[in-house]
Amino acid sequence: MAFDSLTDKLQNVFKKLRSKGKLTEEDVKIALKEVKMALLEADVNFKVVKKFVKSVQERAVGQDVMNGLNPGQMVIKIVNEELVNLMGSETKEIALQPGKATTVIMMAGLQGAGKTTTAAKLAGKFKQKGKKPLLVACDIYRPAAIKQLQINAEKVNVDMFAMGDNHKPVNIVKAAMEHAEKNGNNLIIIDTAGRLHVDEDMMQELVDIRETVEVHQTVLVVDAMTGQDAVNVAETFNNRIGIDGVILTKLDGDTRGGAALSIREVTGKPIFYAATGEKLSDLEQFYPDRMASRILGMGDVMSLIEKAQAEIDEDKAKEMEERFKKNKFDFNDYLESMSQMRKMGGLSSILGMLPGMGAQMKDLDTDAGEKALAKTEAIILSMTPRERENPDLLNPSRKRRIAAGAGIDIGEVNRFIKQFEQTKKMMKQVPGLMGGHGGKRGKFKLPF
Repeated sequence: MAFDSLTDKLQNVFKKLRSKGKLTEEDVKIALKEVKMALLEADVNFKVVKKFVKSVQERAVGQDVMNGLNPGQMVIKIVNEELVNLMGSETKEIALQPGKATTVIMMAGLQGAGKTTTAAKLAGKFKQKGKKPLLVACDIYRPAAIKQLQINAEKVNVDMFAMGDNHKPVNIVKAAMEHAEKNGNNLIIIDTAGRLHVDEDMMQELVDIRETVEVHQTVLVVDAMTGQDAVNVAETFNNRIGIDGVILTKLDGDTRGGAALSIREVTGKPIFYAATGEKLSDLEQFYPDRMASRILGMGDVMSLIEKAQAEIDEDKAKEMEERFKKNKFDFNDYLESMSQMRKMGGLSSILGMLPGMGAQMKDLDTDAGEKALAKTEAIILSMTPRERENPDLLNPSRKRRIAAGAGIDIGEVNRFIKQFEQTKKMMKQVPGLMGGHGGKRGKFKLPF
């Protein structure tokens, strides 16, 4: 997961600071030296690190901090604020033309950064906001690029325009503009060609498109996993053609986070979105304050709430709450709750957004947890409809049949049923949770 290593190192630094009742200037300098090393190891641009550490030190050695009641906590607060400033203190959105006017967005970036998929993700986002997007296939060089855009356009249910690979991109764009006008598309997203490295032909193609039509926003797609190289690419594109902002892809991968922390400072351009997965819905608005909170291991509850609101069916959630209250929670409900959690990105995604869980995540085998959930699903799906609705029906012979159907030992079926009963009891015991009003606080246990 992105930033794991950086988060661990920063939390170790802060733990030492918090353990001291009073801080000396030397304590702060030693701590910031460790912060500096952690940022450099995370592939943050060295000029950015130098400026960042200087800003923190100037604020941290002030009288208010050193003589405060909790100086360690104050230093952490300053680091958090400076991280937010580094990534851009405000959340920036791709600027659209006002009213019903058509907006033209040109996607740029190197081959392999995920530009074509990101173009479709972006189209899906704006469709949800009431726009009528048109994806335009201008990558005429990469095999299957046009087909890929077409498939993704169908998945997010947006229009797509292509003329094959025998026409110049500028001519495709001209024709796409006419098509959009006839069909009422008020957002045009141009998927341009990438190269393995920055070259003159690619830059000239982008310039030609901008000279042919009025491009309102040029959005650069960069692969966060390439670290400092992503920052260099962003700087080059900005200097050569000018960009309005960046979308970071593969931020969920084994990236050290340097790109997210450096791009805004180096280019002066905001990060609009971060792609956090392979699904076409995995494109999140980039909030500098929330990202800083995640990096410092403070969680990101706001994003978790928004994800829940977007993905969870409110009617089903209310219905499930009522069933809990009436003690009618059955295996179908359990299956539904697993489905809702998957929609939110799975176990690791949810735990990663909870405050204080960052440090504990490395001790939790979330992969094993996901496998256990899959096994649980197999057990429930091996039951008959009547058995799912009536857990009390499960006698030993039925359990043996279910175990055989799920391809597991009967002992695992028994363990799951026991945990299912514990979950039901827990929901009744924890006050206020899912409508429970029990006075005794139950010990929380994950249901697998």
